[in-house]
Amino acid sequence: MRNPIAIMNNLKKHAKTESYEYKRIYRSLYNEELFLLAYNKIYAKPGNLTKGADGQTIDGISLERINDIINQLRNGTYKPNPARRTYILKKNGKKRPLGIPSIDDKLVQETTRMILESIWEDTFLHCSHGFRPQRSCHTALQQIQSTFNGVKWFVEGDISAYFDTIDHSILVRILRKRIKDERFIQLIWKFLKAGYLEDMQYHVTYSGTAQGSIISPILANIYLNELDKHMMEIKKSFDMGSARRRNSEHRKAEAQKYRIRKTYNPTWITLDRAEKSKIRKQVKALEQTMVNIPYADPFDTQYRRLSYVRYADDFLIGIIGSKNDALRIKDNIAKFLSDQLSLKLSAEKTLITHSAKRAKFLSFDITVARNNNPRRNSKGTLTRTHNYCVKLLIPKESWVKKLHAYEVIKIRPQTLNEPEKWHPIARNKIANKTDLEILQQYNQEVRGLYNYYRIANNASVLHKFNYFMYYSLLRTLAKKYKKSMKQIRIKYDIDGKLGVRYKAKNVERTMLYYHDGFRRDKSVKVNYENDIKIEYKYPFGRYSPAYKLKQGICELCKAVNVRILIHHVRKLNSLRADTPWNIRMLELKRKTLPVCEHCFGHIIHAS
Repeated sequence: MRNPIAIMNNLKKHAKTESYEYKRIYRSLYNEELFLLAYNKIYAKPGNLTKGADGQTIDGISLERINDIINQLRNGTYKPNPARRTYILKKNGKKRPLGIPSIDDKLVQETTRMILESIWEDTFLHCSHGFRPQRSCHTALQQIQSTFNGVKWFVEGDISAYFDTIDHSILVRILRKRIKDERFIQLIWKFLKAGYLEDMQYHVTYSGTAQGSIISPILANIYLNELDKHMMEIKKSFDMGSARRRNSEHRKAEAQKYRIRKTYNPTWITLDRAEKSKIRKQVKALEQTMVNIPYADPFDTQYRRLSYVRYADDFLIGIIGSKNDALRIKDNIAKFLSDQLSLKLSAEKTLITHSAKRAKFLSFDITVARNNNPRRNSKGTLTRTHNYCVKLLIPKESWVKKLHAYEVIKIRPQTLNEPEKWHPIARNKIANKTDLEILQQYNQEVRGLYNYYRIANNASVLHKFNYFMYYSLLRTLAKKYKKSMKQIRIKYDIDGKLGVRYKAKNVERTMLYYHDGFRRDKSVKVNYENDIKIEYKYPFGRYSPAYKLKQGICELCKAVNVRILIHHVRKLNSLRADTPWNIRMLELKRKTLPVCEHCFGHIIHAS
C-alpha cells in the first residue's frame, strides 16, 4: 500500500506547473492509510460526536468501517448522505445555516480536501488568507498595514451570501482545468448535490457549498482564486509611475537648507556665537517648513497604486488615486463576479470609504493616519514617521458587545439629571460553578479578546474591557458566598493579585486573574510574501488513534490481535471515575480509547 505522504507530496510537486494535468487521482481514495491519516486529523473535534443524517457518530470507528467506505468508492456505489441543517446566530442577529455531514462523509471529504490542497495550495496568491495553513486574520491585517500606506480610498468588499450562491457548474469547470479524472470530478458533484435535511424534510441543493462541511473552505478558495487573479490583472493595468512627483515647495526649502550648509560648513569654526545662532535658526526654520509641506505631490495624477487583500468572502482594496478610480474598480469587480462567477456584491456592505475615515475589515477599524508631528530620527533629522501610515484600531462596539454577550454589564441610560452610567454585574448563570472554573472562564474570555486584538495600535483600550470583567468576577464570587466585594478581595488575595488556590495531583497550585496588561504586540511578524511550505510527514505516532486501530490491542481487557473500535468522548473533564473505561481514559488523559468489540458492547450498554 502506497504511503499517503508520498501521494500528497507527489501531487504537490507539480502544483506550480500550470499546464500540468492531474490524471488518475481517484484511485488514491482506495488507500486505507490515507483514510487513517484523515481520521487522525479530524477525530479530536467535539462536533464528530454530533449525529449526522444517518444517525451515526465517530464513536465506534473501526478499520472495517473505513474499508467499507473504500469498497463503496471503488465499485461506484458511494453516495453522500444529506447534511443535517442547523442554525447559529451571527453578530448582527441573523442566523447562519450550518450543514452537519455524517461521519463517513467527513472522512471522505477530508481525504478529498487533502488531495485538493496538495494540488491547489501552491497556486493561491499571497493576497489570500482565509482557510489556509500558516495564514490567518492577523496575516491579512499585517499585509494591509505593510502595503496600504499612503492610500486615499478604501473599497470594502463583501460577497452577498457567498457560500450559498457558489455556482456548481462554474466550480466544476474551474476544477476541470487541472483535474482530468472524471471519477474524481463526479465525487465532487455528489458532495455538491447531496442536499440537506431540515425538520426531517429533504431539500435539494442547486447552488452553494454547505458551511460546516470539511470540503467547503478549499472549494470556496479555489472558486475565489479566479477573483484574486483578476485583481492582479487590474493592478497590473492600474499601477502607474515609479514614484510621486516631488513637491516644488519642499524641494525649494530643501535646496535652501543644502546651500546654507554648503556655504558655512568650511568656515563654521571661524564664526562667532551670534552668527552660528542665526544660521541654526535659519536651518531650523527651513526644516520646520519642510515638515509642514508634503515631500511629494499628493495629487500627482501620474502616480497610482492598487493594493488588495482577501479573507474568505471579505476583501479590502486600497487605492492611491481618485474616487472615480475607486468607483470604476468597484464596478469592474461587480461585473466580473456577476459575469464570470455568478456572484453578487453586497450593496449593504460594499462601500467606498475615504482613508481618513475608518473602514471595517475582520472586526478591525482601518484608517490611514494624517499626522504631521515630526520626530528626529537616529541622524537627528526631523521626519514624519506616522504620516499616511495604516492604523489598525479596535472598534469600541466590539468589546462593548462582548460585555453584553457575557452579561457582565448593566447600562443605566442617560436622564435629564444624570449621565449614562455603566455598572459591572454578577453572572448568575455561572455562580454555581467552582471558584477555579469561574476564574478560568473569565481568564479565557479576557485572553481570547486580547489575543485577537493584540496587534491593534490602540490595544490598550482593552483595559476598559478588563475593568468590567474584573469587577464582574468579584461580584460573582461575592454573590456566590453572600459576602462583600472587600471580603472577597481579602479572601482571594495572593501577593496583591486576585487568584484561586487549588490542588492537582496532591500538589497545591494557584491560578491568578489575568494581569499581564494590554500592550500592543509588535513581535507578531509574518512574512506573507513567502510561499507556504507544507511538508507532509508520517503522522501515525504510537499514541495516535490510527496507530491503535492497526495495533489490535484492547486497552481494557488487554486482548491482542482483535478487531478494534475507538470509543470517543467530547471532554475529559466531563468524565467521572465510575466505570473502567472512564478511569482508563482519565489515566491516559485521552478522549479516545481503543477497545475490542466485547468491551465496546459493555460501553454502549452502560451508556
